Amino acid sequence: MIGVLRSIIPVYDKVNKSISLGQDDKYRQLGLNGQIRPGDLILDAGSGFGNMSSKALEILSGDAKIILHDPIPEMLHHAQNRANQRLKLSCGVFEYMPFRESTIDDVLCGYSLRDAFSLVEAISEIHRVLKNDGRFIIVDIGKPDNMLHRSFVAFYLKYVLGIIAYSVSGKRGLKFKTLHGTFLRWPKNAKLNDLLLEKFSRVKFTKKMFGGAIIVVAYK
Repeated sequence: MIGVLRSIIPVYDKVNKSISLGQDDKYRQLGLNGQIRPGDLILDAGSGFGNMSSKALEILSGDAKIILHDPIPEMLHHAQNRANQRLKLSCGVFEYMPFRESTIDDVLCGYSLRDAFSLVEAISEIHRVLKNDGRFIIVDIGKPDNMLHRSFVAFYLKYVLGIIAYSVSGKRGLKFKTLHGTFLRWPKNAKLNDLLLEKFSRVKFTKKMFGGAIIVVAYK
């Protein structure tokens, strides 16, 4: 999967906006509103180009300290080059984060947590680095509990997504069809909620597009 992500860097933002039907940035905003605070130390995990943390800085008028954590150095450097301020960069995976226990105010995962090698280990590690009143904010594809809705989302990801991605970026866009594979491995929404509750004290789970898109805040 990392190899695929590296190959789509030139068209990453353009295709994401198209395949989310223009809702990706709106959902980031909804996930962050009322959850992040001025002066927070924010970890953007699976940061990609840093779109989640860029939205956080916009909401907080720049009053936050940002760490981008991603396994792909090219993604991190692209994010650094286009940022208006110097960001701290950390190259690594969800399952191992080189940060001390209980030091981060907010962990953000924008369209990235589904790529974890081990979701259980990723959740545990994120819980470890968060402060006791910290928040884990997830914006991602959802896997509806309702079978009909789940089938519709699966059909979209397997067939329609590739057409849209190809139309906006050519052959490179076809690599986004790997999202269907991550969707198949991704737990249903109710199961994800249960996994988070095994570690976190409370979970706010918001579903959009009949559960095909999710905005989740887990409170430590």
